Amino acid sequence: MIPYVELQTQFKSIEQEIRAAIDAVLESGWFILGEQVRAFEREFAAYLGAGHAVGVASGTDAIHLALRAAGVGLHDEVITVPNTCVPTVCGIIASGASPVFVDVDPRTLTLDPAKLAAAITPRTRAIVPVHLYGHPCDMDPILEIAREHNLIVVEDCAQAHGARYKGALCGTFGHVSAFSFYPTKNLGAYGDGGAVVTSDARIAEQLRMLRNYGEERRYYHSVEGVNSRLDEMQAAILRVKLLHLDEWNAARVRLAGAYNDALAATQVAIPHSAPWALPNHHLYVVRAPHRDALQAHLKEQGIGTLIHYPVPIHLQAAYRHLGLQRGAFPVAERACSEVLSLPMYPELPSDAIPIIARAIAGFHP
Repeated sequence: MIPYVELQTQFKSIEQEIRAAIDAVLESGWFILGEQVRAFEREFAAYLGAGHAVGVASGTDAIHLALRAAGVGLHDEVITVPNTCVPTVCGIIASGASPVFVDVDPRTLTLDPAKLAAAITPRTRAIVPVHLYGHPCDMDPILEIAREHNLIVVEDCAQAHGARYKGALCGTFGHVSAFSFYPTKNLGAYGDGGAVVTSDARIAEQLRMLRNYGEERRYYHSVEGVNSRLDEMQAAILRVKLLHLDEWNAARVRLAGAYNDALAATQVAIPHSAPWALPNHHLYVVRAPHRDALQAHLKEQGIGTLIHYPVPIHLQAAYRHLGLQRGAFPVAERACSEVLSLPMYPELPSDAIPIIARAIAGFHP
């Protein structure tokens, strides 16, 4: 068996560091918004080269609170892409805004800047570009359009920890950015968690209130907030794992290169990396016209895969009220019918890749 993802090997490699971090929290007797959260926020902001990081309960909350802190709310429109994971849109709707979709570039599957301006209306307040699969969006033209129309840019960095665009880290281009620390992320907690990153002190101040019931100081509430706090245990774990992030990302880059070589002569299309991008290879996603049959074939060979994502947001039952039909975003829709994520994690044995490649080469629909 080659599992799609496996987290135990990584845990074993840092077990003593993790247990020491957990023990320190237990011995402190302080579990919510304490020194571990403050330290992680400082360290994560420093890693990115940003002014502030604010820990929250999840990546979904990170998008929701990032938008609210930036002034987005009821009756506003927020532009994003339809081939993202549904939490992107959950966060937009939680802010009170309405999602508006733009189709994606056929190579990178990220927001197509050439189609962005046409989606802007008088109600548009923000853009949420998604660095899908850990491949950066083409940020320069997106930012230029945002400046022309006075729009907020909130980067969805849920899959982009350590990824770079033109040499700079994702999460440092927009007014604010949202990260997820779901356990399978490149920087993952051992539970849910997220962070909002910004170099705007005013937005950071708003975020700290919003995540904690709107408190300006204890029992004094300046705004209507929520309960969305990264807890001390997860912050301590993330502090340990942040020290290893670049090393783990480098392993993913090596594995992606091995995949590219091994799959070059097969019938699948390998991921495209734009010349301005240094992806973190959160996922290794190939495309195949007979994707479902290929996935079944690989399962028979003992190879785990997943599909990220099989149904674009505008065709999900939950979002029928948006009134969008099949054909509205043809590039995203086609991608959703073809994409297949192969096993990818830093500890994936290198000898697994030739096995996977042979299994793919042996598939005949």
